[in-house]
Amino acid sequence: MEEMKLSRAFTLIEPGPVVLVTTRDRGKNNIMTISWTMVMDFTPKFALTTGSWNYSFAALRKTKECVIAIPTVDLLDRVVGVGTCSGEDTDKFAKFGFTAVDGKFVKAPLLAECLANIECKVIDFVPKHDIVVLEAVAAYIDTKRKETRMLHAVGDGTFVTDGRKYDRREMMAAKLPAGL
Repeated sequence: MEEMKLSRAFTLIEPGPVVLVTTRDRGKNNIMTISWTMVMDFTPKFALTTGSWNYSFAALRKTKECVIAIPTVDLLDRVVGVGTCSGEDTDKFAKFGFTAVDGKFVKAPLLAECLANIECKVIDFVPKHDIVVLEAVAAYIDTKRKETRMLHAVGDGTFVTDGRKYDRREMMAAKLPAGL
């Protein structure tokens, strides 16, 4: 094996998929792109990393709610565009052509163009690591959507997409909760 720069080690285990997180604060909707997310266990709990440098962070702290929207590969340029400007001075819905859809449990909007949306409540902040812990309160999927390949950021400006699925549910049955 060849040694690689330690500063690039994160590109080997970058999580996924890339998601869009919406917030609503003082009547204003916003979207941010997040590639650092984590499923916490089989319950509907998730974590994402962001911090005070991000305009949406203040809305997360204040409103304690958001929507995780899961885009697909056909939205790549819009996803990158959202992540390269600030909601402080940009209406990202207008600039990138996203459609806000009212949720049932949070004021932050769902994104009509995405494959799936998860309404979430913020249940914890871990300031030392800029981690926001979320609990899902509702989830939706567009079963009629033709494109279903999700995006994964490598972390160096490149992306990969989901491909073929390999089913090993039978082998893992003892480790999976009932109903999966």
